[in-house]
Amino acid sequence: MVGVVDSNTYHVDLAELMRIYETNYAKLNRLIPTTPTVGDVRCYQAANLTYQLEVLEVTKYTTLVEICQDDELPVFPLPKMTVRLYHDARVAEVCNCEQTSRVNARYDYPNAKMLQKDEKFQFNQFLSDWLTFCLKNGISRAPIMYRS
Repeated sequence: MVGVVDSNTYHVDLAELMRIYETNYAKLNRLIPTTPTVGDVRCYQAANLTYQLEVLEVTKYTTLVEICQDDELPVFPLPKMTVRLYHDARVAEVCNCEQTSRVNARYDYPNAKMLQKDEKFQFNQFLSDWLTFCLKNGISRAPIMYRS
């Protein structure tokens, strides 16, 4: 279970969230260059869907990667997301996803954007599932030639 949820309060299960961060870090490092530089792009095709990972920022302790999909009418659309890898802690977390510019650990519910109480966990679990899918089914392709 992600957190303890009663009718009024949601409590983040920090151990579970950190486990997902750690596995996402390991998985994502298998898909990006060993020594990434800004502008590095990797594309993967899995089940007739094309995905792109682009390195947006590299600092001494972090790397910021944007993940997007390049299919005009995808059957299973992937939300565009930005993921930060923290190399000293060996974790990776979703920083933003689609219209959510900053992902909070928890949200009051109901809220104006109708975000779930455990939205941060869900974004990171989705990333974990997607990375597993790409690692099992993906093949490397030439980079997508446009920027949105």
